[in-house]
Amino acid sequence: MSTTRILLATLAVVAAGDLGAVEYSQFQADKSRLTFVSKQMGVPIDGSFRKFGGSLSFDPARPTAASARLDLDLASIDAGSRDANEEVVGKPWFNLKMFPTATFVSSAVRPLGGDKFELAGKLTIKGRTQDITAPFTFHQEGSNGIFDGGFVLKRLDFALGDGVWADVATVANEVQIKFHIVAAAAATRK
Repeated sequence: MSTTRILLATLAVVAAGDLGAVEYSQFQADKSRLTFVSKQMGVPIDGSFRKFGGSLSFDPARPTAASARLDLDLASIDAGSRDANEEVVGKPWFNLKMFPTATFVSSAVRPLGGDKFELAGKLTIKGRTQDITAPFTFHQEGSNGIFDGGFVLKRLDFALGDGVWADVATVANEVQIKFHIVAAAAATRK
């Protein structure tokens, strides 16, 4: 077989593979979750955020071209109790009056093999921006793409818990963040 025929056959196989490519870009907030676990005096405290939105574009055939943005309504926090909810929106913590939203914007997605990936980007909370890396898995459920992952946030990097709350013996610096994002598939590419 000539080199030209091999090249044409390879291009045909690649083009045929692109016909079935699916991009997951329809963020479904009602099916998605953003949770966290913090430790207060060594005791784990579960929490969550009820309102967040975003945009994403993820094609499993082209993961390095993916992009994501998440906008988190900090007032929607459930920190485990009414007292905790009232405390964390104040100036020493989120300072909600000045900074009502936290934002994550991706900069890269790296395939790790199989259904595992690594997401990198910038997280901004309380006017401070830090680089974040989060491993995640992806799988398809019907016409939806499911993204599950997490990372450890160091709260003091974002000035969360100023003053007396800066003592990590009282509230640990590390907060485990977990996400479960559901996105519907956009129209199939032709």
